[in-house]
Amino acid sequence: MDSISLTAPAKINLSLRILGKRPDGFHELETLMVPIGLADEIEIVHAPGHGNTLTCNDPAIPTDSGNLCVKAVELFREETGIVHGISISLMKRIPHGAGLGGGSSDAAAVLKGLNVLFEEPLVDEELALLAATLGSDVPFFLHDRSAMCRGRGEILEDASSIPERRILLIKPPFPVPTAWAYKRYAEIKEAGTKLPVDPIQHLDSIELINDLEPPVFAKYLLLPAMKQWLLEQSAVESAFMTGSGSTMVAVIKPGFSDDGIPVLKQAIHAEFGETMWVCATSFVLIK
Repeated sequence: MDSISLTAPAKINLSLRILGKRPDGFHELETLMVPIGLADEIEIVHAPGHGNTLTCNDPAIPTDSGNLCVKAVELFREETGIVHGISISLMKRIPHGAGLGGGSSDAAAVLKGLNVLFEEPLVDEELALLAATLGSDVPFFLHDRSAMCRGRGEILEDASSIPERRILLIKPPFPVPTAWAYKRYAEIKEAGTKLPVDPIQHLDSIELINDLEPPVFAKYLLLPAMKQWLLEQSAVESAFMTGSGSTMVAVIKPGFSDDGIPVLKQAIHAEFGETMWVCATSFVLIK
């Protein structure tokens, strides 16, 4: 095999609870993550020599060792001893700094693709260890299905009770740095400051809770305003921030007409401006 093409799906967090600080400096998490239909595309090709290169359609994305795809190649080579040249082409569709896990998903796809391309030198458990080294969300994307993720995110348990839903993703023209969001959460927790907490929403039996909403909302005031506006729309069943933001998720009510979704997208742009990135997609559920 000379090349392999893969899709790297985005995710949303239906719930995100921070249970405390770990001795290793990370936060202890309990988060319910669901893959969605929005995805990047990756092609991995054997290349001459021993180097590795990454090209990307988005000029804002780094293509050096600051990119998780490149780190994934370096880690895979270190683990396997493989020194063949590697060329990766990345077609980005998942926005950066959005809380949708695009970089982590890309890295997981590279690990899986390299393992297939080189005739599976690593077993699943070894891939999972490499994934956890790259980032807290990366093991989830090896999993390929909805999961309750614990620890740093590397302890996965299948989640089979997710209802089918269509969603709208709405991302403002600014990112929220993940490290800042967790740091700010910890600072507020240590100071004993009380921030406003919105009433708990439900998706069937699932509680939609994101512990990062209060600290992020306190700084990025557009996001709570957007959440409130979305909840007032007749098409919307629930609305929340995913991950550390800045993307807001609007869950569409079951039975709502497909024809009404473009109208809702137009209303979002009319209310919040044309700079809003809006994407209609759905949960990807593997039964």
